[in-house]
Amino acid sequence: MANPMHAMGRAIAKIGDLRVPTNPRTTFNVGIVRGGTSVNTITPLAEMEVDMRSESPEALAAVDAQIKAAIAAGVAEELARWPSSRASITVTYDTIGIRPTGGQSDDAPIVQTAWAAVEALGWLPATSASSTDANLPIAMGIPAITINGGGRSTGAHGTEEAYTETPDSYKGPQLALLLIAALAGITR
Repeated sequence: MANPMHAMGRAIAKIGDLRVPTNPRTTFNVGIVRGGTSVNTITPLAEMEVDMRSESPEALAAVDAQIKAAIAAGVAEELARWPSSRASITVTYDTIGIRPTGGQSDDAPIVQTAWAAVEALGWLPATSASSTDANLPIAMGIPAITINGGGRSTGAHGTEEAYTETPDSYKGPQLALLLIAALAGITR
């Protein structure tokens, strides 16, 4: 009998082999899988949750299409494996959240102001793209950035994700205050 869990496993393997662009930065992850009722029962339901993010709506749509194609191929392969199976496998898609795409130009006033504030604290300024809470205002046309809060973080999105205080961690809140004051027009 065709097994939805096996179809999902085939799909996940195909998703794991996908290649996405590094520019615009695009990522995906199968983060949660569930299903089954007992060890010897062919499950009637298999579910997975997939996270997709990109700086570009076009790249996001492309990875979404690739993932849906991988799921369709996984189902087709499982059904082909058991051609006399009376059980069918259907796929239902449900959106559980949408993180808007977008980016902030390095020459935007908010970025330039943050750059100057970072330098004023003696840190080396750098910009990088990431999916943060700034995505929503950026998608709405509101200038936004995410800044260093001080300290050091490691293992982002993994089970070993951690934050460590560093000797200059106190500069994180100072950076936030300096940036807010500068953007509000308050000078020394």
